[in-house]
Amino acid sequence: MSTTAAATRAVRNTFSGLPPAFWWLWASTLINRLGAFVSTFLALYLTVQKGYSASYAGLVAALYGLGGAAGNLVAGVLTDRLGRRPTLLASQMATAGTVALLGFASRPTTIAALAALAGMATSASRPAVQAMMTDLVPERRRVRAFALNYWAINLGFALSASAAGLIARYSYLWLFLGEALLTALCAVVAYFRLPETRPAGTGTPRPGPGPAGATSLWTVLRDVRFMTVVGLNLLLVMLYQQGLVALPLAMGRAGFDSTDFGVVIAANGVLIVALQIPVTRFIEHRSPGPLLVLSALLTGVGFGLGALADSVPFYVLTVCVWTLGEIVNSPTQMSLVARLSPVEGRGRYQGVYTLSWSVAAFAAPLLGGSVLDRFGAPTLWLGSLAVGVLAALGYAHVMRRPWEPPASDARARETSDTVA
Repeated sequence: MSTTAAATRAVRNTFSGLPPAFWWLWASTLINRLGAFVSTFLALYLTVQKGYSASYAGLVAALYGLGGAAGNLVAGVLTDRLGRRPTLLASQMATAGTVALLGFASRPTTIAALAALAGMATSASRPAVQAMMTDLVPERRRVRAFALNYWAINLGFALSASAAGLIARYSYLWLFLGEALLTALCAVVAYFRLPETRPAGTGTPRPGPGPAGATSLWTVLRDVRFMTVVGLNLLLVMLYQQGLVALPLAMGRAGFDSTDFGVVIAANGVLIVALQIPVTRFIEHRSPGPLLVLSALLTGVGFGLGALADSVPFYVLTVCVWTLGEIVNSPTQMSLVARLSPVEGRGRYQGVYTLSWSVAAFAAPLLGGSVLDRFGAPTLWLGSLAVGVLAALGYAHVMRRPWEPPASDARARETSDTVA
């Protein structure tokens, strides 16, 4: 078989077999991330354009993160009660409105309040998107579907970060208006092209023990094995956040400048865009347990190597190692969460899972900065290695025996497979 024919077959196998509604959801995700300007440049906007202190910018960023945490939980409930489509529409329209208003706000209290609301609205779409994707895609193809979605997120972010830098040179206001416009476009796509996918009869929690019965948030929190997976994900996301928080600080203290950091962190985005799909084809039908253990070890080792890094190429190597862990972990873990979530509680389960990302975004800067100040960069990176190993041991423990989905989810999966 020729190289061209092999490549064509690989592309066909990667993109085939997924329902049309998935691709509209995927396109909506890509458009949304292409317009993700504000969260990336909010600190610069507040300090450079508005003249506020770094402390105030940090407070606003924290409020944005806290709003996101609340948005995950509220949207998780609404996704199950009202449906995926209404929750997605409401969150996207609320995001467009609050982000646009944020661009015109001038008073500190108004900016802080709108930042919290914008964080809440932005995060509210995540449980709805992931629950809808779980509804649409049969289990045997979910790893690939989540990988393609994660690839769209990173591709969109890489392009938006570059575009935002150019736009900000002319007007920061256009960053806010541009994100509002593209988010509103996502709402239009959702309204006209996405169906409601919530399985019939799952809008109201039913009495009964266990995940397959009542699906309140308390039920999710009592699901010990699921919450263990969420906790392990929190550990790894705390590490990934250090790549954006502690890594530039550590490199700056070591005498490297912002250009050096830009080269180093760019390796993360380049590798995800280049390798996410090929790696997913290799891991798609493999057992999630060993993959999650491997991803945690790669993440821990990658950050741990930072204790030895003394040059830009060495730092690039460290980023490449932990990025491989991220590439393996993300679709594997999201597919596992989808499989472990009972049909009637998918929104709530996804809401609690995505909450771990918001908590990490809030806590990681505080923890990383504190460790850097008190103990130095080598301690932070060696501690990161220990966290990665701890997470690997945790995954090995929690995945030591198969975890079958509830009967209600099995029946829904069979229906989904038939439709697909």
